[in-house]
Amino acid sequence: MNIFLIFLVLVIFIMIYKNINSKKLKKNNLFKFKTKLLSKESNIEKIFLREDEKTTSNPNINISIESYDNEEVIKRKSNIHRARLSKFKKSMLNDELIYMDDDQRIYKYIDGNRQYL
Repeated sequence: MNIFLIFLVLVIFIMIYKNINSKKLKKNNLFKFKTKLLSKESNIEKIFLREDEKTTSNPNINISIESYDNEEVIKRKSNIHRARLSKFKKSMLNDELIYMDDDQRIYKYIDGNRQYL
């Protein structure tokens, strides 16, 4: 009987401990979500995502890759350019309209003639 009583008390303590820890975990997750939602970085990130979405949906918007852009920005811009080429078969990059034909070859028009790149 003593062993059963000790075991029962131990189980009750474990259940209480787990219940308290789960409430703390929920509060921490809620706090992380709230701080991320209200942070300036997340708002700036949302603006960039909207801008990228707008650029991706219109192949006539110019994407300019500059020499001072870092590697991450260049990769992002080139991925948008490639996505527009595959979707619309044309994309404007550095003020030049670049096209893709049915054979997946890339070209641009110079003096009315196709020049393959």
